[in-house]
Amino acid sequence: MKIITMEPAKPFVVIVDDIQENVRILHHALKDQPYSFAIAYSATELLRILENHPVTLILLDVMLPDIDGFALAKKILSDNRFKEIPIIFVTARAEQEDRIRGFEAGGVDYVSKPFDSREILERVKTHVNLRLALEEQKRLNRELQAALDRVKKLEGIIPICSSCKKIRSDEGYWTQVERYISEHTGVMFSHSLCPDCASKLFPKDVLDETSK
Repeated sequence: MKIITMEPAKPFVVIVDDIQENVRILHHALKDQPYSFAIAYSATELLRILENHPVTLILLDVMLPDIDGFALAKKILSDNRFKEIPIIFVTARAEQEDRIRGFEAGGVDYVSKPFDSREILERVKTHVNLRLALEEQKRLNRELQAALDRVKKLEGIIPICSSCKKIRSDEGYWTQVERYISEHTGVMFSHSLCPDCASKLFPKDVLDETSK
């Protein structure tokens, strides 16, 4: 196992191949992209990386020394922690049956060796961007759910004073309506006077004067 670069803000791509020349070619094709990289020469090393780092995408050879790549992909994707990691098979096994097995194992793409560096670059960029878009959507959904949860705090019966209209909080303290709502929803208030209150607070001649 080898961590080439590891920056938390960058997508983390793992290259899995037991032949160093294949690793070199893959890394050379991708090295100018804003990714962090790790290299695993076996399934054991890949699983160790998965346990310790947030992996964005895996480039996986099929012919590994300790397990078949198709079986390894199934094992990884059966784990709820890793099931959303895209796996691209990069292998010399180019038969149609192998491609079908790759997709059946859960791979999102299949590239045959020898490959064009531009092709592998575009395929990786596509799947990394899709993964990042999915993560962003999940983040926005979490924020939306949190906002809905805050709004739901106002559901049910709220104890309010029939005279001054203050609300009793869960701790038993009485507070102004706007403060209570702001604390529970994040709503901001602006203040003005309705016509009824304005007529009570200000003499009629003042109101007439200001309306001219």
